[in-house]
Amino acid sequence: MSKYIRSQTPGATYFFTARLADSRSTLLTDEVDLLRRCVRETITRYPFAIDAIVILPAAIHTLWTLPEGDADFSTRWSFLKSRFSRALPEPPGRTATQFKRSEKGIWQRRFWEHRIRSAHDLALHRTLIHTAPVQAGLVDRPSDWSWTSLHRELATSNASENASQPVRFSTMGLKTITPADA
Repeated sequence: MSKYIRSQTPGATYFFTARLADSRSTLLTDEVDLLRRCVRETITRYPFAIDAIVILPAAIHTLWTLPEGDADFSTRWSFLKSRFSRALPEPPGRTATQFKRSEKGIWQRRFWEHRIRSAHDLALHRTLIHTAPVQAGLVDRPSDWSWTSLHRELATSNASENASQPVRFSTMGLKTITPADA
């Protein structure tokens, strides 16, 4: 069995991609209200901040900042995926292994994670999140997609008097990483 090495930096900001097992599925957008409820339940039980998110038909891209002293994003993802899956009916065509493990086979078993290391890294991943619906061929402009935090960011920047000024890295709450930590 493979041993996955995950970054374990307490209080850090991470980029994640979680995908459904069926890449052709539209389950996440079909059940977006359920997904939102499961995210809220996860945040209530295991607090973290969502800095940016996009929900695609079969994938989620998101930036999370964990609380100081906490690096356990795996428990959060497990809880979220489990809550979502348990609220749905049994899908047809489950394998014997899925039955044995009490899995519905809705999600891919793992998720992809990347620890954000700088303001530039954060900006790149935020752009990746916001442009994902365009890259997937779902819309022509990022603002045309309904299930994205881009709308919240645009509303916040329009309301701010200093919207044209860039956010200072020192106010982002990110941990700086020394070469020895990398």
